[in-house]
This record gives sequence, C-alpha cells and structure tokens, in this order.
Amino acid sequence: MSQESCDTGAKMNQEFHVSSLVVLTQPPLRHQLAEQIGALEGAEIHAVSETGKLVVTLEGPSQRPIMAAIDAINAMPGVLSAALIYHQFDEFDVECKE
Repeated sequence: MSQESCDTGAKMNQEFHVSSLVVLTQPPLRHQLAEQIGALEGAEIHAVSETGKLVVTLEGPSQRPIMAAIDAINAMPGVLSAALIYHQFDEFDVECKE
C-alpha cells in the first residue's frame, strides 16, 4: 500500500485494489504459466483447467500495479488472452506513526 508522508497521529487515506481475471493459455503450457503468473507480486492462482483457462486474482495498493501485472501476463509466451472479470477498491484511513 502506498504511503505518503504525514504528521504523527494524523490520518492518511490509502487504497487497496483486488481484481480477478480469466487467463486463456495454450493448454500444454498452462501449468508453467500458472507458476509464472503466481510469481508476480500480488498474484494468486485459484484454478487451472485442462483446456488452459486460469482463474487469477491480483491485489495491490493502486490500479497501476494491477494494470502492469495484466500487461505482463498478456506478454507471456503461451498466453492467448487475459480478461478482467472484476475489479474493486476500498479506501481506508491509516494513522501515521513516527
């Protein structure tokens, strides 16, 4: 989560983003790609089908790292497409500390 400077005891607004994707891969490469995608920061693999479909979630402090991860997934050899299915973000206040 991004942290900007603030005075001790003050409140700072932060965001948390969660997205889910269906990634279509070449079936023979599905397990290798699941490992590569799972190694990305904030990525988790939830399902791998025999037909090469992966269910993936991405978590991050803003939309930027989510989009960067989707771009990285789309650029992997053997990935046919990565479709964003769901995106949600929450804002919350964090008390600043020394």
